[in-house]
Amino acid sequence: MTRERSVPQEDSASVMPARPELGGASATPSFTLPVGAPDGMPAGLGETRIGPRTFRWSERTFVMGIVNVTPDSFSGDGLLSGSNGDGAANGVAAAVQQAREMAADGADLLDIGGESTRPGHAEVGADEEVRRVVPVVRAIHEALPEMPLTVDTTKPGVAAAALDAGAGAINDVWGVARDDALARLAGERRVPIVLMHNRAEPRYANLLPEILADLQGALERALVAGVSWTNLLVDPGFGFGKTPDQNLALLRELGSLRLLGRPIVLGTSRKSTLGKVLDLPADERLEATLATTALAVAAGVDIVRVHDVRANVRAARIADAVVRGDSR
Repeated sequence: MTRERSVPQEDSASVMPARPELGGASATPSFTLPVGAPDGMPAGLGETRIGPRTFRWSERTFVMGIVNVTPDSFSGDGLLSGSNGDGAANGVAAAVQQAREMAADGADLLDIGGESTRPGHAEVGADEEVRRVVPVVRAIHEALPEMPLTVDTTKPGVAAAALDAGAGAINDVWGVARDDALARLAGERRVPIVLMHNRAEPRYANLLPEILADLQGALERALVAGVSWTNLLVDPGFGFGKTPDQNLALLRELGSLRLLGRPIVLGTSRKSTLGKVLDLPADERLEATLATTALAVAAGVDIVRVHDVRANVRAARIADAVVRGDSR
């Protein structure tokens, strides 16, 4: 015998159709956007112009070649190694040759820096950094006018001189600092700026949320300083203010950076964390770097910053073909 389910009288009167078109009740009142407020919903990353080139994000992962105009680079590739660091003509010539090789190997843009950022590095005065960087930026820009160039510096005077010489963007390794001088310069010149995460000491209560919060604060300060949203990029600062274990945790959660809504730059190339895992010196960390490049592509990273361009371009293209379906 089939038993029908009985509905109590007091409940049956309150049962209403769920669909408004069938006579259902009105929707519960909710918030509306304040006048002029953005909706805050996730959107595409759009595009950013860096020097002569417009980068359309999310199509593929781009490769940034590193040009170190220093005598003390941690990776041993400083173009002033063994010299007196005076920015002599042979250093400029070596930089141009390296830039040409990187372009031939498929680099999408080049990052030029005149001060090492490795732990314990010797600080360089602004005048000395200008002497190292500006002739190289100018010479590479003249030799490769279609190659986008960024300047890796923390000093507004150096950044301004490099922009005048042909650089198209600023790479700020202390992008989360309260000092907004570089962001104001980027806003005034209407150029992109990479805001990198960094801390003086690796003290965290909750690593990833704190990195995201620090970068979100940096983005907000840069907007106030006059940088347009499309000219902002973020870098989680692998190897900066983080222990090796924290760096590896960062790699595991790279995809969370997409919550910030801006293109992601990642620099793991030859870093000490890779060396500690494999117990290898800097010049033997290529395979480790390639592994992180593939992981970066899978996580949606937009630019990888590397020393070994050809190998990383090939790794990124294969990973892009799998992850994004881009087999170009």
